[in-house]
Amino acid sequence: MTQAEPNFWVLEYVTITKDPRTGLVVAIGGTEQAADILQRTGGFLSAPGPRGDYHRLPHGLPVEQQRLKATAASHALLAAGHSVHLDAALNMLVAPDGEREAALRYLAGLAERAAAVTDSSEVAEVLTEVAAPVHGLLPLVREVVVSAWIAAGDLQEAAAAGEPDPLARLASTAASMSETAHAILHTCNHAAHPAQRPTAASPPPGRARSAESRRR
Repeated sequence: MTQAEPNFWVLEYVTITKDPRTGLVVAIGGTEQAADILQRTGGFLSAPGPRGDYHRLPHGLPVEQQRLKATAASHALLAAGHSVHLDAALNMLVAPDGEREAALRYLAGLAERAAAVTDSSEVAEVLTEVAAPVHGLLPLVREVVVSAWIAAGDLQEAAAAGEPDPLARLASTAASMSETAHAILHTCNHAAHPAQRPTAASPPPGRARSAESRRR
């Protein structure tokens, strides 16, 4: 006897995330009960969207307030039996050093990959991770240095006469990082497409015999 599949009373999934274009924290999906919880515990507002109503936090909230309200709403939804996905960047309960530890693990893993390469294509893959123009490690670090240089421009006093300007040196460092990334990419392209070594061409048999006759 074939047993029919049971009917599960699973409530609709709710996703709470931060929209990268507008910077708003939005909640998508859920039932009317979920909407009520979002409004009461998180201060979310109902808004019409292209695919139906959704909920969002008010404009202009500080980041910490966004995280606090999103975390409170998600846990209230979970307690009521709803399935929730909360963006890790909004979760107040995530360990503060979690992202740093993940970055350190990634770098350690990349170093292990570099030490274990067996051919030029694997070398190119590792170097691409380091120097890719948009998401490479070195260009991203350069962005941090440039942002710090800009922010420090109005904070640091001018260097004393005869001393090198620390901010100017920082700008020069950022430029050097760009040059280094370019050099690494050049090496990466060379590793990905190694040049074919020319082989010494043997002379045709007729020419070889002629040369031997001349020597005689």
